[in-house]
Amino acid sequence: MHLYELTSLDLASSGPSVPGWTLGCFRRRSITFFNGAEDVTTEVLWLQSRGLTADFRRPRGTPRRARVVPIADIPLDELVGLARVEAGLGHTRYDGEVMHWSSWTSFQTHQRWPEPGRLSRVGNCLIELAPSGAYVEDWRLQPSGDGPLIGLALLDEREVRTGAVRHRGGGLVVCGQHAAFVRGRPEPLPEGGRLADFVREHAAEPRELARAFAFDAAYGTSPAPGADITVTLATLPWREGQPLLSLEGFAVERERGLIVQRVEEAGELLERRFTVDTLERRFSGPATTDASRDAARWLEQEEDLLLATLR
Repeated sequence: MHLYELTSLDLASSGPSVPGWTLGCFRRRSITFFNGAEDVTTEVLWLQSRGLTADFRRPRGTPRRARVVPIADIPLDELVGLARVEAGLGHTRYDGEVMHWSSWTSFQTHQRWPEPGRLSRVGNCLIELAPSGAYVEDWRLQPSGDGPLIGLALLDEREVRTGAVRHRGGGLVVCGQHAAFVRGRPEPLPEGGRLADFVREHAAEPRELARAFAFDAAYGTSPAPGADITVTLATLPWREGQPLLSLEGFAVERERGLIVQRVEEAGELLERRFTVDTLERRFSGPATTDASRDAARWLEQEEDLLLATLR
């Protein structure tokens, strides 16, 4: 079964939903800190289904590699640069005032962003304010086309032949023509320290370096609903330009409440088990938000000046 065919089935979601105006793919325009410092260069994306968030943050100057190479053959300075990328998938809950994130499957090994977010949106602009006043982030909704809204939480990925676990945790979020696929490490690394420091400390230990980078998170886009999704941002840079994942091989195991995908990668048959968060056939992600009648009249009266440069 094709991934998008799942949206025509009667499958229950896993829990309550976040507000509709938080759904979709958002690209960060800036983050401003309480001390006046501002970052407009880090590439940051946020994909939101009803109850899952996929998040990517790639600093300027992150190493890029077009071909797969053994981790141990990459120079240490490049490995440290790759270890500064942030990516992961977490569960979301909105309490009516702030958005909470929990149960992260994260590339990083320490919690860099511990606060919930106080959110508001006008048009395609979503503002996220840290309740402590530490920072404010300016996000912009990305055009999504007319595709599905999908959120699947990954339990694990195993080799069918051997039963070996390749990945635990993560998931898949699709917002129209945008998608993110996160696959966690088979076994966790020690938490609390920075991943870049772990890489430095184990620079001469190929097995530990392999553990550090046994995490695959990627974001991609498709030219049209149902078409292949091509990776444009990934924790493993050689994934860029490649398919995000196969869209075929999905099946429903209703007795266990699971979505299962069987797919062959690099000559190995894999099985992925997911639980359902969101399966909706149509998602357009409108850029407009509600406003009062007075606001609408004001903009109509002043549009010849305020909107003149947009025509």
